[in-house]
Amino acid sequence: MREIKLLGRVFIQGDIVARTGLHIGSGSAGVEIGGIDNTVVRDPLTQAPYIPGSALRGKMRFLAERLAGVEQNQAMGPNVYIHACTDAKQYSQCEICPIYGLPSEFEFSGPTRLNVRDVFLDVDSLIDARTEFPYTEIKWEATIDRISSAAVPRVMERVPAGARFKDFEMVYSIYEYQSEDTEEDGKADLDRLFKVFEAMQLLSDEHLGGLGARGSGCIQFENLGVAFRPSTSYGRMSKPITYSDYTNSLESLLEQSDAIYSWLAEQLGW
Repeated sequence: MREIKLLGRVFIQGDIVARTGLHIGSGSAGVEIGGIDNTVVRDPLTQAPYIPGSALRGKMRFLAERLAGVEQNQAMGPNVYIHACTDAKQYSQCEICPIYGLPSEFEFSGPTRLNVRDVFLDVDSLIDARTEFPYTEIKWEATIDRISSAAVPRVMERVPAGARFKDFEMVYSIYEYQSEDTEEDGKADLDRLFKVFEAMQLLSDEHLGGLGARGSGCIQFENLGVAFRPSTSYGRMSKPITYSDYTNSLESLLEQSDAIYSWLAEQLGW
């Protein structure tokens, strides 16, 4: 038997700005636009590039796993592995699996805490950009034979530096959770929230999407805000309560972590 009670949800909001060209591939096969080998993912309605929530969340999980040094023991596809706890005790102490989730066959796991929305391009941020295609640039690359110097050219599509993806939202849920093997009062989830902030910092120091080793994918979080909706307010409160005692950079968010923790604990009545 399991009992799961939602205590509240934390909303992390802001913008993502591309500091270098950004390439998140569409996964389509073949050449689609003017001989481009690797196109970016686009909104099917507007044809503007966007950042899928799965790409953002997946890279944050990858970096968090690397920082923690946990075992990559769960196959998700050919040559693709993630960390997955193997029992309830390990899961209750884990800083990865409760946040980012486990495959459904793991019966001892609780609900995934972190949901990440898709983030859409602010097309006005590229209004003055001179690009080969709508909202994207072309980047030529070549594989060079180190002996013969023969080159094999490739044409890559990127969203140019300076592009702003507005109003991203990560929703982090805090649960009171009981099962035959585990009991948590919600404070463990509140502690884990700050591992999400840490993963955002890891991502800022690395890259999002492909071609990162060749200069693409450097991003910056801006206009950050934190809000909270207690479970008791559903059906009565139209907007979450906003925490407003810090500036909008990731550095300020990290510096205010202790104050944010105290504010959320107060909202939860602890």
